[in-house]
Amino acid sequence: MDRILLGSLLGVLAGGIAVAMMLPMKFPDRRAALLGAFFNRFLIGFVVGISALPLPALAGGALIGFLVSLPDAIITKAYAPILILGTVFGALIGLAVRTWGVA
Repeated sequence: MDRILLGSLLGVLAGGIAVAMMLPMKFPDRRAALLGAFFNRFLIGFVVGISALPLPALAGGALIGFLVSLPDAIITKAYAPILILGTVFGALIGLAVRTWGVA
């Protein structure tokens, strides 16, 4: 499968998982929080799909996941859950794109 399409599809999946994990939580602006989380995780998949870093797949994906998640973590001050989940999603998407993606 095309790397960009695969990364995007996996980003949608990661976004759905992130939103599902946030559903029981309360937020002042629930819609904005859920949309922000979804698009942050989608962006991880998309960027991993279009990137060609000179790193192993897990490391490159993890780096992208960490860096994309960092602004949200700083704004919300919820560092651990946002950065850990973003880094893990990035690493897994990086591995999947490298394994099954075609340039």
